[in-house]
Amino acid sequence: MNKTHQLERDSLGRLVLIDAKGERHIGVYPVRAFPITAPSSGIGIMNQSGKEVCWYPDVALIPSAELNLIEEELAAREFMPVIERITKVSTFATPSIWDIETDRGPTRIRLKGEEDIRRIAGNTLLIADSNGLQFLIKDSTQLDKVSKKLLDRFR
Repeated sequence: MNKTHQLERDSLGRLVLIDAKGERHIGVYPVRAFPITAPSSGIGIMNQSGKEVCWYPDVALIPSAELNLIEEELAAREFMPVIERITKVSTFATPSIWDIETDRGPTRIRLKGEEDIRRIAGNTLLIADSNGLQFLIKDSTQLDKVSKKLLDRFR
């Protein structure tokens, strides 16, 4: 990839893209093209109006200094805990309260309806709680026996 731009942080901590013409795009942010199914392919750098100002077709092509900045920004923007276990559900009807263990610790979510459990690809599921937070189950076949049994009641 030709070095036609530069990515840096300004004194206020904002991400800045300096393009090939020397124009500074202040407050840019990265967006993954396929955040769940192919997180390492395709990252766009968007300006504050939502217009793409830079495109990386593959994470492997991003220089390490820029990749560090992009990953810092993505970590602050992408909050999608991964469900590792479902320990309890209040009822097998909806709405119901689920006690779960995630990669970020234990929590409790409220499931409004079965339609809030969506299959993304293969055995990957996305669960939306009543507050709009998204929780990911990377592979439902890899859950423990109790979690699978509880989840099967809702699908």
